[in-house]
Amino acid sequence: MSAVLHPIEVEIIKVLRGYDYIALNEIAKQTKLSLDQIRRGVEWLKEKNLVEVKEETSSFIELDTLGEKSVAEGLPERRIHNFLSKRGGREEIEIVRKEIGMDEKEFSAAVGFAIKNGLVKVVKENGKILVEALPYSKSLDTEVLLNKIFSLKQIEINQLSSYERKILNELVKRPNYIKIKEVKQITVKAKNDAFKLLEEYYKANYVEKLTPELIVSGMWRNVKLRPYDIEGTVPVIYPGRKHPVQDFIDQVREIFLNFGFEEIEGQIVLSSFWNFDALFIPQDHPAREMQDTFYLKDMVDKSVRKNPLVETIRNIHENGGNTGSRGWNYKWSIAEAEKMVLRTHTTPITLQYLYKNRPLSAKVFSIDKVFRNENLDSRHLFEFHQYEGIVTGKNVTLRHLIGILSSFYKELGFKKVKFWPTYFPYTEPSMEAVAYVDKIGRWLELCGMGVFRPEVVEPAGIKNPVLAWGGGLERLILLAYDVDDIRFLYENSLGWLRSVNYARTKF
Repeated sequence: MSAVLHPIEVEIIKVLRGYDYIALNEIAKQTKLSLDQIRRGVEWLKEKNLVEVKEETSSFIELDTLGEKSVAEGLPERRIHNFLSKRGGREEIEIVRKEIGMDEKEFSAAVGFAIKNGLVKVVKENGKILVEALPYSKSLDTEVLLNKIFSLKQIEINQLSSYERKILNELVKRPNYIKIKEVKQITVKAKNDAFKLLEEYYKANYVEKLTPELIVSGMWRNVKLRPYDIEGTVPVIYPGRKHPVQDFIDQVREIFLNFGFEEIEGQIVLSSFWNFDALFIPQDHPAREMQDTFYLKDMVDKSVRKNPLVETIRNIHENGGNTGSRGWNYKWSIAEAEKMVLRTHTTPITLQYLYKNRPLSAKVFSIDKVFRNENLDSRHLFEFHQYEGIVTGKNVTLRHLIGILSSFYKELGFKKVKFWPTYFPYTEPSMEAVAYVDKIGRWLELCGMGVFRPEVVEPAGIKNPVLAWGGGLERLILLAYDVDDIRFLYENSLGWLRSVNYARTKF
């Protein structure tokens, strides 16, 4: 045998010599080592095939809140019987319930148990429903078991008699009466080779530490230092790292920055004016309904009324204003525009950038959270990330936008990207980008895109074309990490977070 024992292993084997199987906490008690040291030492011995390890799970029962209350005040059925005994033996059923102070559900169950155990009976008399106490002096079997658990603090289920287990099966049906705890017990038994190695360890008379004194004096040449097992297992260390969602966001950000774009940010809480109206989304549009938008209760943005653009936006909605459009032909409401919302998209960020800076040329993008009142399922969340951008300049065209997004998706790893026409209220022409993904065997929508309509940009004084796009990130993240359920991304499963491959994605 070439293995050499560690001092912790030595202490464990010394204890194991006198036992068949022994629990880890008992080993820790006798060796004065910590339980963590004992676990580690047993794992080392197990790897060297020097011990046998047995795991057993035991179930224990303890009293829960209502179980403790029943020991102190009596079971609900016992309380009903005691109350009736003090009130002459019978009373109207509703009076009993109110006097004892139980809700209808608890009282109904208590009466059922009382009838089953022969404590009471229910009778009808003169159109009234009465509860009548029956003679009963001895304790209920359920009471006996509850008191037994109370006195012992906890009982292993295997120690109960078959009749007590039958009572327990009924008791577990009562919520919050008992708690069942599973306790894992690990016991260890040494093999003969362990004791042989222990004898070799003593004979070798190893020195455990190379001290400064041994080095200075030169005595290290004359002693036998215990060799290290360089092939032994060591604890796995998980260093801090980015969340996979954040890593993907940073990848998208890096691509746009490398393309020469500038990143911008904006507010999460906005008025409907900026979230919808300034983008030429009509006030009766389905997306503005409560089922799609989170409105902030009793909150309005009074500054909207003071905005010099209000009348311009009103006229654009009602009749097109000076944009050459016919508008939406309805009566625009300032009260509707003042309502505060959690932003439903990041387009208001780029729009406010245009209003504030009025650039002749620009390339900007944003990546941030948006909020939608969606039905929560494997493909939808209440909040998710959107990437958004605009390009403006004197001679930019839709063809430039197609080129930019083709290059962007190529950088992400998509090989087959197409663009086809669609409709959005605030762009014309409008398109969407789609990609064929081999791993799912179908075309996947990537983002919406187009050229901002005059109704959107002319109030900002922008004369040059503005190319815009926006899309959700989570669907790409699901693909990147081969995840089927969007909710899983935010469950923070440690096993997945530690094992997921953060390499740059290729679709």
